[in-house]
Amino acid sequence: MAKIYELTVPTPKNGDFSLNEYRGKVMLIVNTATGCGFTPLYEPIEKMYEEFHEKGFEVVDVPCNQFNGQTPGNDDEIHEFCTMKYKTQFAQMKKSDVNGANELPLFTYLKSQQGFKGFTGPKAPLMDGMLRGFDPEYDKKPDIKWNFTMFLVDRKGNVTDRFEPTADFDDVRNRVLELI
Repeated sequence: MAKIYELTVPTPKNGDFSLNEYRGKVMLIVNTATGCGFTPLYEPIEKMYEEFHEKGFEVVDVPCNQFNGQTPGNDDEIHEFCTMKYKTQFAQMKKSDVNGANELPLFTYLKSQQGFKGFTGPKAPLMDGMLRGFDPEYDKKPDIKWNFTMFLVDRKGNVTDRFEPTADFDDVRNRVLELI
C-alpha cells in the first residue's frame, strides 16, 4: 500500500480528511494563497478539475500563510474568496503549515518523495533572486519554496512530479493527462 493513503489532512471544520478517499485517483496537491502573484493559478487548476474530475482527478488544496503572509484570512474567508473569484469546486483543506516544526505530515512525505529541483519559466530568475536574498542555500533543501507548489500523485499513490509555481502550467496539465 502506498504511504500517501495512510495520511490525513485537517479540514476547515476541525475534522480530518483521509487521502485514502482518493485511492485510485490522480491527485494534484497544492499549497495555495489568496494574495499572491501566483493566485491566478486557481483558474487553470479549476478548469483542469472540471475537465478531468469525472475521469478520476482530484485537487487537494491546502491554504498556507508561511510565504510573506499572503493568506491572511481564516478558512471561511479563504473559501469564500476562492469560490467567488475563481469558482473553485474542489475541496479546500484547513489553512496549514507546509514547512517547519508544524508542517503537515503530508508535506513532509511529499518533500521526501520529490525534492526541489529548481525553478523554471520566465519568473524563475526573479524567484531565485528573491529566495537567495533570504537564504543563499535555499536550493539545497527540499522545503516548499513558495505558494502554489504542486505535487502530482498517480492512481497507485506514487508521488510522480513536483512543479514549482513558476512552471508552465501546460506542463502540469500534460502530465495530468498522461496519468489520467
